[in-house]
Amino acid sequence: MKKSTVDEIRERFDKDVERFSNLETGQIATIDAQISLELITEAAKRLVPNAKNVLDIGCGAGNYTLKMLSKLPGLNCTLVDLSSPMLQKAEERISQVAKGKVKCIQADIRVAQLEDHGYDIILAGAVLHHLRDDEDWESTFTKLYHLLKPGGCLMISDLITQENPILDEYTWERYGDYLEDLVDKDYSEKVLAYVAKEDSPRSMSFQLELMKKVGFSSTEILHKNMCFGAFGGVK
Repeated sequence: MKKSTVDEIRERFDKDVERFSNLETGQIATIDAQISLELITEAAKRLVPNAKNVLDIGCGAGNYTLKMLSKLPGLNCTLVDLSSPMLQKAEERISQVAKGKVKCIQADIRVAQLEDHGYDIILAGAVLHHLRDDEDWESTFTKLYHLLKPGGCLMISDLITQENPILDEYTWERYGDYLEDLVDKDYSEKVLAYVAKEDSPRSMSFQLELMKKVGFSSTEILHKNMCFGAFGGVK
């Protein structure tokens, strides 16, 4: 199947700002969304308690940065997203609580102009599954590594696959059942169809190994439930 282009992904998110501004409705299809959000932000706070700058890639309506600010309110926030309406909503929400500076950049993280060694914390919430081939994954993880200050952390909450194809098939069957129980069969089919069209998730193992390959000194698994996980690495 031909995957969605960057422009197609941007257009879809442009139309869905209000839903993603609400944790109850915006992440309904994500298993354990609020648990993962809590875990990656709390881990970041404990790993870099004196953090000054956070970078939120694919920030959407700002949920991850808002949670991070509830723990470290003095952070300067850099928000990156493809969607201008999403960025506007994120800036509006975050500016109401942020004590530090808020900077918005409308761009694909792969081409965004950002400061090397400029960030103590990078948050990647439900964004990296849009990467495509191995080269795309490696170049993006390399860039994120260089954007971090020494001792900084990259924290990821995302859709993932399983390495073993038999278990991967089983996991997607279970996820389909979860979505059907959550709403109905039509909803399950709709979500699975757009995952197939839009996303290219990789296994947690693949991403943890890639972090080590590009230079991260340590990696951690914080949570995993079927095809969703929360994990990260320290530079």
